[in-house]
Amino acid sequence: MSKKKKSLALANKGKGFLAEFKAFALKGNMIDLAVAVIVGGAFQVIVNSLVKDIVMPLIGRVTGGVDFSNQFVVLGSVPDGADISTLDAARKVVSVFAYGSFITAVIHFLIMAFVIFMLVKFLNRLKKVGVKKEGKTPDEKDCPFCKKAIAMDAIRCPFCTSDLSEEK
Repeated sequence: MSKKKKSLALANKGKGFLAEFKAFALKGNMIDLAVAVIVGGAFQVIVNSLVKDIVMPLIGRVTGGVDFSNQFVVLGSVPDGADISTLDAARKVVSVFAYGSFITAVIHFLIMAFVIFMLVKFLNRLKKVGVKKEGKTPDEKDCPFCKKAIAMDAIRCPFCTSDLSEEK
Protein backbone atom coordinates (compact mmCIF):
# COMPACT_ATOMS: atom_id res chain seq x y z
CA MET A 1 0.00 0.00 0.00
CA SER A 2 1.36 3.41 -0.90
CA LYS A 3 2.02 6.15 1.65
CA LYS A 4 -0.83 8.23 0.26
CA LYS A 5 -3.35 5.38 0.62
CA LYS A 6 -2.16 4.65 4.18
CA SER A 7 -2.55 8.29 5.23
CA LEU A 8 -6.04 8.44 3.64
CA ALA A 9 -7.02 5.24 5.46
CA LEU A 10 -5.81 6.65 8.76
CA ALA A 11 -7.60 9.95 8.13
CA ASN A 12 -10.87 8.13 7.36
CA LYS A 13 -10.44 5.93 10.42
CA GLY A 14 -10.01 9.06 12.56
CA LYS A 15 -13.11 10.66 11.05
CA GLY A 16 -15.05 7.49 11.77
CA PHE A 17 -13.97 7.61 15.40
CA LEU A 18 -14.86 11.31 15.71
CA ALA A 19 -18.19 10.77 13.99
CA GLU A 20 -18.92 7.84 16.28
CA PHE A 21 -17.94 9.88 19.36
CA LYS A 22 -20.10 12.79 18.17
CA ALA A 23 -23.08 10.47 17.70
CA PHE A 24 -22.50 9.02 21.18
CA ALA A 25 -22.06 12.38 22.90
CA LEU A 26 -25.09 13.98 21.29
CA LYS A 27 -27.52 11.15 22.03
CA GLY A 28 -30.53 12.26 24.02
CA ASN A 29 -29.70 9.98 26.93
CA MET A 30 -26.17 11.31 27.23
CA ILE A 31 -27.35 14.92 27.36
CA ASP A 32 -30.05 13.99 29.89
CA LEU A 33 -27.41 12.31 32.03
CA ALA A 34 -25.13 15.36 31.86
CA VAL A 35 -27.97 17.67 32.88
CA ALA A 36 -28.90 15.30 35.72
CA VAL A 37 -25.34 15.28 37.04
CA ILE A 38 -25.12 19.09 36.97
CA VAL A 39 -28.51 19.56 38.62
CA GLY A 40 -27.65 16.84 41.15
CA GLY A 41 -24.44 18.65 42.07
CA ALA A 42 -26.31 21.90 42.60
CA PHE A 43 -29.00 20.04 44.53
CA GLN A 44 -26.36 18.51 46.80
CA VAL A 45 -25.24 22.00 47.86
CA ILE A 46 -28.81 22.80 48.91
CA VAL A 47 -29.17 19.55 50.87
CA ASN A 48 -25.77 20.06 52.54
CA SER A 49 -26.86 23.51 53.64
CA LEU A 50 -30.20 22.16 54.86
CA VAL A 51 -28.47 19.52 56.99
CA LYS A 52 -25.63 21.74 58.25
CA ASP A 53 -27.53 24.98 58.84
CA ILE A 54 -31.03 23.81 59.78
CA VAL A 55 -31.34 20.11 60.71
CA MET A 56 -28.14 19.58 62.71
CA PRO A 57 -28.62 22.72 64.88
CA LEU A 58 -32.17 21.54 65.65
CA ILE A 59 -30.88 18.07 66.56
CA GLY A 60 -28.15 19.70 68.64
CA ARG A 61 -30.79 21.79 70.43
CA VAL A 62 -32.88 18.70 71.22
CA THR A 63 -29.81 16.79 72.45
CA GLY A 64 -28.63 19.62 74.71
CA GLY A 65 -26.25 21.46 72.39
CA VAL A 66 -24.32 18.44 71.08
CA ASP A 67 -22.51 19.16 67.79
CA PHE A 68 -22.49 15.78 66.05
CA SER A 69 -20.02 16.81 63.38
CA ASN A 70 -17.39 17.31 66.09
CA GLN A 71 -17.98 14.06 68.02
CA PHE A 72 -15.12 11.57 68.03
CA VAL A 73 -13.26 8.97 70.09
CA VAL A 74 -9.48 9.09 70.27
CA LEU A 75 -7.79 5.84 69.21
CA GLY A 76 -4.43 5.53 70.89
CA SER A 77 -2.46 7.71 73.25
CA VAL A 78 -2.40 11.47 72.97
CA PRO A 79 1.02 13.17 73.16
CA ASP A 80 1.48 15.52 76.10
CA GLY A 81 0.24 19.03 75.42
CA ALA A 82 -1.53 18.06 72.16
CA ASP A 83 -4.72 19.93 71.33
CA ILE A 84 -7.60 17.52 70.68
CA SER A 85 -10.46 19.90 71.43
CA THR A 86 -11.85 19.67 67.89
CA LEU A 87 -12.03 16.87 65.35
CA ASP A 88 -9.70 18.64 62.91
CA ALA A 89 -7.11 19.29 65.62
CA ALA A 90 -7.32 15.70 66.88
CA ARG A 91 -6.89 14.26 63.39
CA LYS A 92 -3.58 16.11 63.06
CA VAL A 93 -2.23 14.48 66.22
CA VAL A 94 -3.75 11.01 66.57
CA SER A 95 -6.12 8.52 64.92
CA VAL A 96 -9.75 9.16 65.72
CA PHE A 97 -13.05 7.34 65.35
CA ALA A 98 -15.23 10.16 63.99
CA TYR A 99 -18.70 8.77 64.66
CA GLY A 100 -20.25 12.26 64.56
CA SER A 101 -19.21 12.74 60.94
CA PHE A 102 -20.78 9.38 60.14
CA ILE A 103 -24.05 10.36 61.85
CA THR A 104 -24.07 13.60 59.86
CA ALA A 105 -23.44 11.68 56.61
CA VAL A 106 -26.32 9.30 57.40
CA ILE A 107 -28.62 12.26 58.03
CA HIS A 108 -27.48 13.80 54.71
CA PHE A 109 -28.30 10.53 52.95
CA LEU A 110 -31.73 10.18 54.55
CA ILE A 111 -32.70 13.73 53.70
CA MET A 112 -31.43 13.36 50.12
CA ALA A 113 -33.29 10.05 49.70
CA PHE A 114 -36.50 11.57 51.11
CA VAL A 115 -36.31 14.64 48.87
CA ILE A 116 -35.62 12.50 45.78
CA PHE A 117 -38.53 10.22 46.74
CA MET A 118 -40.85 13.23 47.02
CA LEU A 119 -39.56 14.63 43.72
CA VAL A 120 -40.15 11.33 41.89
CA LYS A 121 -43.59 11.03 43.49
CA PHE A 122 -44.44 14.57 42.33
CA LEU A 123 -43.16 13.90 38.79
CA ASN A 124 -45.16 10.66 38.58
CA ARG A 125 -48.28 12.52 39.66
CA LEU A 126 -47.52 15.23 37.11
CA LYS A 127 -47.21 12.57 34.38
CA LYS A 128 -50.70 11.30 35.17
CA VAL A 129 -52.28 14.74 34.69
CA GLY A 130 -54.02 14.86 31.34
CA VAL A 131 -53.61 11.14 30.64
CA LYS A 132 -56.85 9.51 29.59
CA LYS A 133 -57.92 6.79 31.99
CA GLU A 134 -58.37 3.30 30.63
CA GLY A 135 -61.89 2.10 30.01
CA LYS A 136 -64.94 3.40 28.23
CA THR A 137 -66.58 6.75 28.75
CA PRO A 138 -70.38 6.97 28.69
CA ASP A 139 -70.32 7.95 25.01
CA GLU A 140 -68.30 4.88 23.95
CA LYS A 141 -69.04 1.26 23.18
CA ASP A 142 -66.90 -1.79 22.44
CA CYS A 143 -66.31 -2.82 18.83
CA PRO A 144 -67.88 -6.28 18.47
CA PHE A 145 -64.92 -7.45 16.39
CA CYS A 146 -61.73 -6.11 18.03
CA LYS A 147 -63.25 -5.19 21.44
CA LYS A 148 -61.63 -1.70 21.49
CA ALA A 149 -63.55 1.30 22.86
CA ILE A 150 -65.06 3.37 20.03
CA ALA A 151 -67.56 6.22 19.74
CA MET A 152 -71.25 5.25 20.18
CA ASP A 153 -72.25 6.66 16.79
CA ALA A 154 -69.30 5.15 14.86
CA ILE A 155 -70.22 3.32 11.65
CA ARG A 156 -66.68 1.99 11.10
CA CYS A 157 -64.16 0.91 13.76
CA PRO A 158 -61.03 3.08 13.59
CA PHE A 159 -58.89 0.17 14.87
CA CYS A 160 -59.98 -2.86 12.83
CA THR A 161 -61.97 -0.93 10.16
CA SER A 162 -64.96 -3.25 10.56
CA ASP A 163 -68.28 -1.99 9.17
CA LEU A 164 -70.62 -1.25 12.06
CA SER A 165 -73.52 0.28 10.11
CA GLU A 166 -75.60 -2.91 10.41
CA GLU A 167 -75.13 -2.95 14.23
CA LYS A 168 -77.59 -0.07 14.76
